[in-house]
Amino acid sequence: MMTVYDLAENQYGRPRAAKALAGAAREAYWLDDPDRPAALPAFSGAAETDLAVVGGGYTGLWTALMAKERNPDRRVVLLEGSRIAWAASGRNGGFCESSLTHGEANGIKHLPDEAEHLDRLGRENLREIAETVERYGIDCGFELTGSLSVATEEHQVQWLAEEADPANPDLVFLDREAVRKEVDSPLYLAGLWDRTGTALVNPARLAWGLQRAALEAGVEIFENTPVRDLENAGGKVRVLTDGGTLTAARVALATNVFPSLLKRTRLFTVPVYDYALMTEPLTPKQLSEIGWHNRQGLSDLNNRFHYYRLTTDRDGAARILFGGYDAVYNYGRSMKPEYEHRQATYERLAAHFAATFPQLADLRFSHAWGGAIDTCSRFFAFFSTAYGDKVAYSAGYTGLGVGATRFGANVMLDLLSGEKTERTELKMVKRKPLPFPPEPVAWLGVKITTAAMVRADRRQGRRGPWLKVMDAVGMGFDS
Repeated sequence: MMTVYDLAENQYGRPRAAKALAGAAREAYWLDDPDRPAALPAFSGAAETDLAVVGGGYTGLWTALMAKERNPDRRVVLLEGSRIAWAASGRNGGFCESSLTHGEANGIKHLPDEAEHLDRLGRENLREIAETVERYGIDCGFELTGSLSVATEEHQVQWLAEEADPANPDLVFLDREAVRKEVDSPLYLAGLWDRTGTALVNPARLAWGLQRAALEAGVEIFENTPVRDLENAGGKVRVLTDGGTLTAARVALATNVFPSLLKRTRLFTVPVYDYALMTEPLTPKQLSEIGWHNRQGLSDLNNRFHYYRLTTDRDGAARILFGGYDAVYNYGRSMKPEYEHRQATYERLAAHFAATFPQLADLRFSHAWGGAIDTCSRFFAFFSTAYGDKVAYSAGYTGLGVGATRFGANVMLDLLSGEKTERTELKMVKRKPLPFPPEPVAWLGVKITTAAMVRADRRQGRRGPWLKVMDAVGMGFDS
C-alpha cells in the first residue's frame, strides 16, 4: 500500500519539482544573512585557561556562557573548528522543544522511571532559554507557538486520539475539520496540538546571540581553530590545535556530530544527513489560503517524517520551511561537503510540499540545503567524563538539540565541578546508549532498518520482525 507521499511523488513529477527548485540557493537560509557576525581570529601560540570548550555550536556556546554565569572570574576559552553556527546549529528547522528525550514516548520507552522527572526538567529548561533570550536581548524570533502533530494516514488518527489528555487543556486533539481550521491541508485527517512544549527560533541568530552574550561576559572565542588531540599535562589537559596549545584545568567537548576526540566514544553516534527547503515569501493571499494563524511548528507521524514551520523575514513577509523525510547515512560514518546537497531529496520534498499545500502549487523555493545530525541509538543525548574527570563530553542529540543542548551544557558543567547534582544523578546521564557496530555492519544495519521503516509506513504503521527486534534491544535509527 502506498502512502500519500508515495502518491505525491508519482503525481507531481520530477520536471515540476525541478521547476519549483530552479534558482534556489544551495545554502542554509538562516546563514544567508547580511547581519552574520564577522569572523573571529584563530587561536595561536600557547595559553592556559580554567575551562576550554571545544566546539562552537549550541552545546559549546551554552557551556561557555553558563560557565561565566556560574563563575565570572573563571577564564573560559572556546575553540571552533570553522565558524560559529556553520554546522547543525545554523542549519536546523529552528524547533526549540522542551523534550530532552526525543519525545515523551521515547523517554518512557528508555527511562520509564524518570520520564516524568525529565519532562519537568525539560520544561524548566525551555523556560530558562526564553529568559536567557530576553535577558541578553537576543534577536532570534523566539515564539512559544507549541507544536501540531498531524495524521496523514487513517491509522494515525487513533494514535493522536490516544495521546490527548482531556485533563490537560494544553494538549488538544483536533478532528479533521478542526485541524484544517488551524492549517488547511487536504492531507490532514486529525491533529494533536501541544500548546506549550515547543518554541520556534531563527537558529543561526540564536547561536550568534549566544556568541555575543558569551563575548560580553568575557569568554574568549577563536574560530577556524580545529582541535586535533588532547594530552595529559600533569593535573591539566593540553588541547592541541594547528596554531598552538591551550592548557586547561577542565575541558568540555561539544563536537557532537564530528568525530570525538575520545576514540572510545566514536561508536556511539553516526552522522545522518537531513535536508530542508525554504519557500520564497508568500503573498498575503497565499498565507490566508492556508491559515496557520497560530504559527505552530508541524510534523507528521510517519517513520520518515516531515517537519515544517512558518518564518518571518525582516520586512514581515512569511515563508515556509519544509524538511525531513530522507535520513541519509553514508558508508564509513563519512562526512563530506558534497553530502550537504542531494537533488533527489530536494525534488522529493518539493513534491511532498505540493501535495501538502496544493493551493501553493506555484510557489517556488529560494533555498535548499542539508547538514549532518549526530544520531545515537536511543535518540537523546549521552554524557560522561575522561582524563580523571577533567574532560566532560555530550553528544547524540538526534535532531532535537536546539533546546536540549542547554540542558546538556549544564550537565557537563556539573560533571566538571565534581559535585553531585540533580542532573548528574539521572539515569539519563549515568547510562549510555547501545553503540552502533563498526563497518560494514553499521551501514548494512542502517539500510535494513530504513527499508523496514518504509514498509511499516506502507502497512498502516505495523512494525515488522526487524523493527520489533530493534525495539526490544533498544537500538534505533532516526534523524
